[in-house]
Amino acid sequence: MLDDLKDNNRNWAAGKVAVDPGFFKRLEGQQAPKYLWIGCADSRVPANEIVGLDPGELFVHRNVANLAPPQDANYLSVLQFAVDVLKVEHILVVGHYGCGGVAAAVDGQRRGLVDHWLHPIREVHHDHRHELEEIGDDRARWDRLVELNVIRQVRNVASDVFVQDAWARGQKLAVHGWVYSLSNGLVNDLGVTVHGHAELDRLNP
Repeated sequence: MLDDLKDNNRNWAAGKVAVDPGFFKRLEGQQAPKYLWIGCADSRVPANEIVGLDPGELFVHRNVANLAPPQDANYLSVLQFAVDVLKVEHILVVGHYGCGGVAAAVDGQRRGLVDHWLHPIREVHHDHRHELEEIGDDRARWDRLVELNVIRQVRNVASDVFVQDAWARGQKLAVHGWVYSLSNGLVNDLGVTVHGHAELDRLNP
């Protein structure tokens, strides 16, 4: 079973060695990525490929709708390891236009457990309902909610004690908010990068 995937793996590994014979030997050593990617689990959003990085260069955490909830032990474990152990310098919160998770949060349908997971997006939607109601086009309104969700998650990350403590001890660390476009493969920097305590106050997602 899955012989095609196994063949793909062998071809991929052989291709890597053909171009760089020492690739996997170096990868066996300690990983030292400069970046933590917090992104959506959507299969159309491959983190490493989007930014052209090899394995070992990007520490990745993915979930439905790229959330960074302070109650989620999985996300917090990744964040702490990335900040305290790996000493990443950049945390990228990356959403994507056309996100099904964002749409599912507010379309009124019930899907089960995931409805609880998506509750933070409904809060963002409620907090910005007046702005969103003024957007006449459904797709544009959806895309704006995707952006607002990313901004809220940037604030969550930057407010976390692991990040706050890193800044307090002078560690170089920035939190960024991006949205990836499925239609052209490009990322849109939302311009909400936070480098320290003082910049957090200007974020009001």
